[in-house]
Amino acid sequence: MDIFYEFYKNDCITITGTNGKSTTCQLMYEVLLNQKYDVRLVGNIGNPILSVKNFKKKTIFIVEASSYQLEYSQLFKSKYAVILNLSPDHIERHKTLNRYVNAKFRLLKSQLKGYLGFVKKDDLLIKKKLTSNRFNSKIIRVSTNKANIFLKDINNEYFLSETNKENLSFILEISKKLKLKNNLLKKTVRKFKGLKFRQQIIHKEKFLTIINDSKSTSFSSSIDILKIHSNIYWLIGGIHKKGDKFDLPKKYFQNIKAFIYGKNKKFFNEALKKKINYENFDSLKSALKKIFINVDNQKFANQTILFSPCAASFDNFKNFEDRGLYFNKLIKKQLNGI
Repeated sequence: MDIFYEFYKNDCITITGTNGKSTTCQLMYEVLLNQKYDVRLVGNIGNPILSVKNFKKKTIFIVEASSYQLEYSQLFKSKYAVILNLSPDHIERHKTLNRYVNAKFRLLKSQLKGYLGFVKKDDLLIKKKLTSNRFNSKIIRVSTNKANIFLKDINNEYFLSETNKENLSFILEISKKLKLKNNLLKKTVRKFKGLKFRQQIIHKEKFLTIINDSKSTSFSSSIDILKIHSNIYWLIGGIHKKGDKFDLPKKYFQNIKAFIYGKNKKFFNEALKKKINYENFDSLKSALKKIFINVDNQKFANQTILFSPCAASFDNFKNFEDRGLYFNKLIKKQLNGI
C-alpha cells in the first residue's frame, strides 16, 4: 500500500473495521462499476494492490485494509476512509484492544485536509477514540437510519440483517459525496447478492433455511444473524478469538440450540453455560447429522440451520473458504440422502 501510494497516488476509498469489510468493498465496487467509473477492487479482499495493471490517473481503487496492513503502513493515505465498526479482534497479535483500535485509526490519522473519514455513529470504541483525537480530515458519523428509508421500495432479502443495513449506510453516505445517480444506485442494491460464506443462504424451502456464514470468526460477527431467524440449529466451533464475549439478550438464546465441534469445545461450553442448550460433537459432520435428525422430527415448523462458527478455521481447515466449501458438500450429501 505504501509503495502504491508513493508512486501512483490514485484516489482510494479504503474500508476497514472489525466486521463487514469485504461485503462493503464489494458493494461499493459494484455501485461504482454500474455508474461507469473506472474502478478496481484490491487489498485484503484478495487482490494485491500492486498486481493491478492498465489503470489511469482517474481510476478509483476500493481498498480493503486489515489492522495488520494499517499497522505496518507509514505512507499510505486515502482520500475516502471508512471505519465500519470496532470490537475486540486479533488481540493475540496486537496484545491489547487499545493497540488494535490504534491500528485501525491510522487510516484516519494519515488523512490530509479536505479528505473525508466515515465512521459508525454509535460505536462505543469509535466514539471514545474520536473524543480524544483531532483529525485533518472531515469526519462523517454514519447512522443506519438512512438505510431503512432507502430500502423501503427495495425487495432484497440480503438487507434484512442490521449488519448489512449498516454496510449499506456507508455506501449511501459515500455515494452522496460522489454525487452518484440514485436510480442506478437502487438498481445495484436490488441485485446485490453479497459474497460467498458471509450470511449466504445456500438452501431455502418452505420450512427450512440453511445459511453458510463460514466467514464468522468472532461472536460479534454472528450476533445479528442470530437475532433474525427462528428455531436455529447453530453450528459453532474452531479456534476461538482471544477476548471474544458471548453477550446476547436471553430472549434470543431461547430460540437457539448450539452444536459445538472442533478444538476449543471447552471454551464454547464455558461461554454458553447457563445461556443456551448445547451439545458437543467430535466433528462438524457428526454435528450436522444430529441436526438433520432434529429437522426431520419437526418437518412442519420453520427451522434454520446456521453455520456461523465464531472462530478461526485453522484447527481443521486451510481458511474460512475451505471450511465453507466443506460445509456445502456436507449439506449437499444430507439433502440428497447420501
